[in-house]
Amino acid sequence: MDNDVSAGNTTTIVGRLALGVTLLAVGLGHTGVIDGVTAADAAPLAQYVGGIALFLTGLLAFRDRDTASGTAFTALGALWFTWAVSGDVSANAAGLFLLLFALVVLSLTLAGGGQLAQASSGLFCLALVLWAVAAFAESEGVAKVGGWVGVAAGALCWYAATAALAHWPTVLPRRAAGRGVTATG
Repeated sequence: MDNDVSAGNTTTIVGRLALGVTLLAVGLGHTGVIDGVTAADAAPLAQYVGGIALFLTGLLAFRDRDTASGTAFTALGALWFTWAVSGDVSANAAGLFLLLFALVVLSLTLAGGGQLAQASSGLFCLALVLWAVAAFAESEGVAKVGGWVGVAAGALCWYAATAALAHWPTVLPRRAAGRGVTATG
């Protein structure tokens, strides 16, 4: 997924928004920061926005010959949908699913793209690994940490989509060679 502002096509923007909103909802549900809201409460949003909308966005990206976005969004859509409809499973089954989900996101992270895409995918992968560890260990504390990492990933996805729409910067400026701090004597 390319993060250059001028290359932000419609399917990439919609996909980033859908993924960002889903990650924010699921992440916030894991943190417990909002009284009475849990990760399970995000399941309908994950099913329809993270699952169906992302999957359809991926199909549209394939139609536009954008194989990177198509692959990312259809795979993530299928995984979010599966997570949302899986219902009550054992902690070990949930942990295994989250680890497998993390492997897919790791592939997306290593595939490249712009700084925001790699950063958000990397954070998303880390959140999934933390949620898997939390499921295996039945640790609420690790799940909360994973939730905050998921919130950060969702915020980056949201920013990437908003930046493409608003023509904001999407890369960190680099210092020119030789333009560092100089010693004065």
